[in-house]
Amino acid sequence: MASIFTKIINGEIPCYKIAEDENFIAFLDVNPNAKGHTLCVPKVEINKIFDMEEELYLKLMSFSRKVAKAIEKTIECKRVGVAVVGLEVPHVHVHLIPLQDMDDMRFQRKASLEKVEFQNIAQAITENL
Repeated sequence: MASIFTKIINGEIPCYKIAEDENFIAFLDVNPNAKGHTLCVPKVEINKIFDMEEELYLKLMSFSRKVAKAIEKTIECKRVGVAVVGLEVPHVHVHLIPLQDMDDMRFQRKASLEKVEFQNIAQAITENL
């Protein structure tokens, strides 16, 4: 059965897309730790990050870096944190989280945003790519 991320990639579920290329897609997390929390996901469904071919893994990190730099230009934050947890969805994904403090990385405190806020954030980050 396809993961929720594969369904997003295939257009079956809508998302607030930030960037996309032939291998990856980046979109806003709809249950964000902080405003601008973005997921970078390979289009091929792989469960564990270290099961990825090394070349694809390095490309994912490069893609994520580009998106993180755009987030930094868009969202006021001390830095963009990076996390790869992988327990909640069995499809590799890199969390890019604008940080004000360590609690933003704990996946307990969530930001509450309206649909228009998601749309505006996604557009602003995309414009800073």
